[in-house]
Amino acid sequence: MQIGKTHSRSLTNVFASKLADYKLLTKLRLSSLVIFSALIGYLLATGGAFNALSFSMLAIGGFLVTASANALNQVIERESDKLMNRTEDRPLPTGRMSITEALLFAGVAGVIGLSILGFYFNPLTAMLGALALFSYAFVYTPLKKITPIAVLIGAVPGALPPLIGFAAVTGSVGFEAWVLFAIQFIWQFPHFWAIAWVADDDYIKANIRLLPSSSGKTKHSAIHNIVYTLALVGLGVMVLALGFIKIIPAIIIIAAGLLFLIQAIQLFIKCDDASAKKLMFGSFIYLPVVQIAIILNLFL
Repeated sequence: MQIGKTHSRSLTNVFASKLADYKLLTKLRLSSLVIFSALIGYLLATGGAFNALSFSMLAIGGFLVTASANALNQVIERESDKLMNRTEDRPLPTGRMSITEALLFAGVAGVIGLSILGFYFNPLTAMLGALALFSYAFVYTPLKKITPIAVLIGAVPGALPPLIGFAAVTGSVGFEAWVLFAIQFIWQFPHFWAIAWVADDDYIKANIRLLPSSSGKTKHSAIHNIVYTLALVGLGVMVLALGFIKIIPAIIIIAAGLLFLIQAIQLFIKCDDASAKKLMFGSFIYLPVVQIAIILNLFL
């Protein structure tokens, strides 16, 4: 009896360990944020209404495509991940997962996810999903070691989820979806650069270049954040002026942009890691606040 219990606990531990590795492989938290962005596009297209089945299918298909892209990213970067403190415990660099297993998962998840987007919804949704997957895994990922322009490339797949959600409902991409795309596209620059600033020592070990200036953590890099956060404030004003959004949600979006801008200015003035961390956490707050404001707009 005791042997059976011990064996059961052992199997439970193995399962829990494997599940934890897949959470790391798929970057579960990041994948969840991506899916949330797609669902915002979906709700925007439906005017706030949703069908539980289609809503769930979009979440499942989108998650599988995102998980596939993240797994491929880690396969490609497995040697670099060994060199950085923030990534050295991932399943591939530690040897807890084989390259074959990761590739098999990425292939199966990608095929199933794109099939759901294409057959349950429409070809445009699948095409946008495929564009996000391949541009992230096979363009952005290798470019990170070559040029800071990788951030520009990576911002494209990062901003596609709202278009995917919108296209899943309409089979097309409307003006409202492009507004969401623009906000999420521009947001990624200060978001990535703040992370790159905080993790610069780690990135240098792996020869990854993400800061916008070759001078590193200087005012030359910091000023770029001001430009893009200022653009986000401008976008908030624009959507209000165009009547795309009502006054209360617009005020929320503009206020979030101004607070984000203030953090970017503080980084420019101080050029220290503490200010970069504030900007980084500010980026984590900005996008969900804007997305919630857009949802609020649907019900006012």
